[in-house]
Amino acid sequence: MLAFAALAGIVVVYRHWLHVNPTTVALTLLLLILLLAAEWGLRYAVVVSVAATACYNFFFLPPIGTFTISDPQNWLTLFAFLSTAIIASRLSHRARNQANEARSRQQELEILFRLSRELLHTESVAALVSSIPTAVVSVIGAISGMLYLIDGDRLYRSAGGEALNPETSELRQYALTVSAVSDQAGEIRVPLRTGVRPKGLLLLRGASISANTLEAIGGLISISIDRAQALENVARGEAAKESERLRTVMIDSITHELRTPLTSIKGAATSLLALGAEQESSRELLTIIDEECDRLNNLVSEAVEMVQLDAQQIHMHIGPVNLLQMIEQAREACSWVEEQHPMRIDVPAALQIDADPGFLKKVVCNLLENAAKYSQPGTPIRISAEYRGDSVAVSVADRGAGIDPAEQALIFERFYRSRSHGERPAGTGMGLAISRSIIEAHGGELDVTSQINQGSVFTFTLPSTGNGG
Repeated sequence: MLAFAALAGIVVVYRHWLHVNPTTVALTLLLLILLLAAEWGLRYAVVVSVAATACYNFFFLPPIGTFTISDPQNWLTLFAFLSTAIIASRLSHRARNQANEARSRQQELEILFRLSRELLHTESVAALVSSIPTAVVSVIGAISGMLYLIDGDRLYRSAGGEALNPETSELRQYALTVSAVSDQAGEIRVPLRTGVRPKGLLLLRGASISANTLEAIGGLISISIDRAQALENVARGEAAKESERLRTVMIDSITHELRTPLTSIKGAATSLLALGAEQESSRELLTIIDEECDRLNNLVSEAVEMVQLDAQQIHMHIGPVNLLQMIEQAREACSWVEEQHPMRIDVPAALQIDADPGFLKKVVCNLLENAAKYSQPGTPIRISAEYRGDSVAVSVADRGAGIDPAEQALIFERFYRSRSHGERPAGTGMGLAISRSIIEAHGGELDVTSQINQGSVFTFTLPSTGNGG
């Protein structure tokens, strides 16, 4: 009725108020027909085309007021108008259908994209398969869903998935089908396949989506499961390789490091037994035994501490710490460093950071001892601190032999010992690895800047309390 009212309105306006030529009337009526075809479809447009042709003939083509046409050219005009109206209506209807189809495909592509984001960010197979039904139901707007995997006859349901209660034997049979199937009850079955090998089945209820998109969803789920399984296999393989490598390195390092102090202890003890009453010699040998025992104890302590840090079994008590006071404590704990190297400390007295004071003191001690071991006696060591945004950067600088650029990324690895120095100082190769683990546990970073024969600067960052700035 609205279409015929619009047609009548055009006729009345052009017949009684606006006296225009027939061409203008024809174009106006054609525009109306195109709008109807675009909005309501071809059926309405064709009906209105016939009615518009009749109105055009009766009201605007001479003789006006009759359906008789006196001029043969007007017959051509009338036929051209009707043909143009119908053809244009059909083209407009086709464009409308194509636009609707394009929008439908776009929506389905958006569904696949959102689902892929939900599935591909999970790398654990167990977490992935349990989340698939809920993710699919949420993305496509289904009522309920269920995932069945042939391997182990496992079932995973979405929230509300209790409405789906098929037998396992039926699910296995459905999983062997080739394409997605929808039954009269509104239940959709999407088989999951890897190549030609069936993997499982996805059941959905209350979904309105094309068969092609369902096939794509099935393929996406299969790829996601295969990807997660592959990542887990790679992770297990890498973990096994790393475990074997660490075991080999641990055995080699501890064998070498333990053998030297044990040899010294054994020799000193044997000499004590042979010397008997010589008190002065006995004191010297006992000193050797004591030092080597300390070395052994330190080696074992560092190995245990490294394992605990890796397993996150160490609980830190992080709170406000006065940085200068903590550095002074570390300075006293490794006083032998200052006996060989002049030390300069440029740290504001009121500067505070958030840290565990015990573990942070260990980091500073490790960096000071590392600087002393790889520097000539008498060369200075400088400790400084500065603000970097919301963090504080603490640096320990020396004027030692420096570190080769190729080794700077390796020195923080466990048990790594620099090969660029002729004489390797005593140590386990775990000090820097432990220090970096402690700093990272605080939410900071530990890095090094070094030049050969110019020295090294080890810098770590920690959150600032905001005081003393």
